[in-house]
Amino acid sequence: MSNFAFNSMAEFWAMGGYGFYVWLSFGLSLVALLLLWWTGRQGEKHFRSQLTQRLSREARVRAHQQQSSSVQESADESTS
Repeated sequence: MSNFAFNSMAEFWAMGGYGFYVWLSFGLSLVALLLLWWTGRQGEKHFRSQLTQRLSREARVRAHQQQSSSVQESADESTS
């Protein structure tokens, strides 16, 4: 006697007459998990892109402010 609950693979796939519902639920669950994974990856890519743009923009603003302040300091020194 085997430890397997079904006598044949056909019985396994049929699941006692509920095979359609069992395998449909497994399939839909798999699709849902894949969709969640895919949307998470897309969200992560979007977040990283926005973060990169923001950091780049902030670096440009800081560089411009430093340049403006050094120009202002040199203008103040020349008028003194």
